Amino acid sequence: MELLFLGTNAGVPTLQRNVTSIALRLFEERRSFWLFDCGEATQHQILRSPLKLSKLEKIFITHLHGDHLFGLPGLLASRNNQGGTSPLTVYGPRGIKEFLDTTMKLSQSRVDYVLEVVEHEGGIIFEDKGFIVESRLLEHRIDSYGYRVTEKDRTGSLNMTLLELHGIRPGPLYGKLKCGESIELENGTVLRPEDVLGQPKKGRIVTILGDTRPCPAVVTLAQGADMLVHEATFLHEMVETAHEYYHSTAIQAANAAKDAEAKQLVLTHFSSRYKDMEQLGQLLEEAKEIFPNTMLAEEFHILPIERIQ
Repeated sequence: MELLFLGTNAGVPTLQRNVTSIALRLFEERRSFWLFDCGEATQHQILRSPLKLSKLEKIFITHLHGDHLFGLPGLLASRNNQGGTSPLTVYGPRGIKEFLDTTMKLSQSRVDYVLEVVEHEGGIIFEDKGFIVESRLLEHRIDSYGYRVTEKDRTGSLNMTLLELHGIRPGPLYGKLKCGESIELENGTVLRPEDVLGQPKKGRIVTILGDTRPCPAVVTLAQGADMLVHEATFLHEMVETAHEYYHSTAIQAANAAKDAEAKQLVLTHFSSRYKDMEQLGQLLEEAKEIFPNTMLAEEFHILPIERIQ
């Protein structure tokens, strides 16, 4: 469970940074990855990364501003030509289906895989045996959503020493125990899962937000998250500008992480006025004064999401 940032700039691409897109790599958990937002040229960024479009399973769009969306039609069409045959689901605000229907129709683009488009207004938008995805409306000029991805608690590790003492070798019986089934040995001994399994492994939580002013939904989505990805478009000296354009400063992001008792904060969605790492460092310094466990998103850097007690 790792994040890979494909674009970290706000509004328009620059020579240093592309517009917004974040990949959540779930190769061990699902043999796939999920994408959050798809700004222009996201597929170019993917070509420069370890990701393969054929492994893309889900796309979550936070809002319909172009810097989060304009790369989507091209990416969907290209996936068709890059070995993508498995079903793909796109989640987004009302209007995402009309946007895709129109652009794909007028450009005569086609996809041969199953493409499902799910429009939502928040709430639990996906759940299976491994994950829950919850969304809430934020505060932006148009409807903008944040996503909270919760990994469900996993079965504890098998006590290999105990299993070897009972003469049980790796194989189907291991799988039955992991799935919660008791097994009977040749000598009549019955082993229950609780006899040989350690404590359940607590699932991890990552919260990825769309563009937003400070609002209560941010704290709700980020409550106790192991990693919070929050926009930091401006330094706090531009707080009035941030408010006018429905964005946040680095300090406001840090306050949200602190209020939510998140474990780690990652800042992204930087204004083009901050061109180099020295200028971006000012955003980091402001945030760390309030929330020390803060870092800047850097494109193509992989961030493991770890359960922090």
